[in-house]
Amino acid sequence: MFKNVKAVLFDLDGTLIDSAPDLGAAADKMRTDRGLPSLPAQRYRPMAGAGARGLLAEAFGITPDDADFVQMREEFFQNYAARLTQNTTVFTGVPELIARLQTHQLPWGVVTNKIARFTTPLVQSLPLFQTAATVVSGDTTAHAKPHPAPLLYAAQQLGVQACDCIYVGDDARDIVAGLAAGMGTVAATYGYLSNQADAQQWGAHAVVNSPQGLLQYLNLA
Repeated sequence: MFKNVKAVLFDLDGTLIDSAPDLGAAADKMRTDRGLPSLPAQRYRPMAGAGARGLLAEAFGITPDDADFVQMREEFFQNYAARLTQNTTVFTGVPELIARLQTHQLPWGVVTNKIARFTTPLVQSLPLFQTAATVVSGDTTAHAKPHPAPLLYAAQQLGVQACDCIYVGDDARDIVAGLAAGMGTVAATYGYLSNQADAQQWGAHAVVNSPQGLLQYLNLA
């Protein structure tokens, strides 16, 4: 149970929204454009939370160290921008979770590594985010997660101490960033994680298997 929580911050992809269909399709188009066979959507899904680096690794086996990575990442970005919200949805149970936070006057926000080029139009298109008190993108501060800077900036935007916030995310770097910022941390396994055991090793203060699972740790269940 977390005590004296004054704000709740969330990762975006894999935590609040299911953007895997659009992210995976953007990477897969790069394969088919090159005459390579399409991969099943389920191949991409576990990588969606890792962004371009994870999706391009799945599609082509490349890493950020490869000479072509930057060019291919931009191609991926262009494909993704063209279909940003085509098949992206909010996870079941998230609207109810946010509504409960609102009822208890707990401000909430988003801290994502997705760059503002995509974050801004995406959150503007989904009614869920109309009540978000802050949205911090991967390029809002000088550092992205796992650096704590974006989380500390979000807390500052909300006017609360970092130690009075909790951060919920579905990737190890979310937990690393949250711990470094001095926040309570929650690993979300209901999104893209195919192996819940991995999340148990991240060192988060809590692990939840559904959005509503967070409520018990906030004493709001």
